Amino acid sequence: MAFNRPIPNPRPEPRSSGGLATLVEAEKLMQIAILLPSSAFIGWLLGAWLDSRFHQSWLGIAGIVVGGVSGLVYVIRLAIASMNGVRVTSKKRKPGR
Repeated sequence: MAFNRPIPNPRPEPRSSGGLATLVEAEKLMQIAILLPSSAFIGWLLGAWLDSRFHQSWLGIAGIVVGGVSGLVYVIRLAIASMNGVRVTSKKRKPGR
């Protein structure tokens, strides 16, 4: 199977204002900082509710662990996406290439 190069986009990428781009990056970092503790807290609440419904004592701890792990996975995905976005925008293209 032959490899076909993708058709290049004839329009250049629009440049966003420096201040707005900085605020967007700050919002992403704030989202990362708030997401992990809030997911563990929500997991704890759900586990405590399941504790009261099923009369078990370990579901609260399992809720904290599951919430923390799911929050950590999402934080890692956001961090990787943020790093990829920085690499793409910081590349300088040489004229004629």
